[in-house]
Amino acid sequence: MNTTPGKLLSNQELLAHIPCALLADLMLKRQWMLATAESCTGGMIAAACTDLAGSSAWFERGFVTYSNEAKSDILGVPAELIATHGAVSEPVARAMASGALQHSRAQVALSVTGIAGPSGGSPDKPVGTVWFGWATPDGVWSEMQRFDGDRAAVRVATLHHSLTRLVALLTPAA
Repeated sequence: MNTTPGKLLSNQELLAHIPCALLADLMLKRQWMLATAESCTGGMIAAACTDLAGSSAWFERGFVTYSNEAKSDILGVPAELIATHGAVSEPVARAMASGALQHSRAQVALSVTGIAGPSGGSPDKPVGTVWFGWATPDGVWSEMQRFDGDRAAVRVATLHHSLTRLVALLTPAA
């Protein structure tokens, strides 16, 4: 993120900066660390988090597992799970989040796996389909979203949603 004095942040930078700052505050208060497991975003979420000064106090590591083999080799996602459900699926997103926790020193993990386009979609999983996984000490959550737009728009929407939803999961109920 460009935080040069006198220079305004772009809309894309603002969309990432706000949830990252909120997430940083929540993680620091708990003295927790975050790990990310990214496929369709290729490390954008980790980059957005580490754009914040001081992120080493709450960001532990990021895994970019773009290929199916990387999901299995690095995160321990069973190849059979990918073969049965596809890389873009709820079971794989959940396994990626759990695997990120197991292969790091973090207490919280998020994962994303999706079809950013412009090709690769199908009638069941059109371009813009993204599965998310979040793992915390309280459990694992997942959900699917479909985002409109080109490849860049899908990736930015994925970045923003993953962080915004994690903030909501970690925010105590009033």
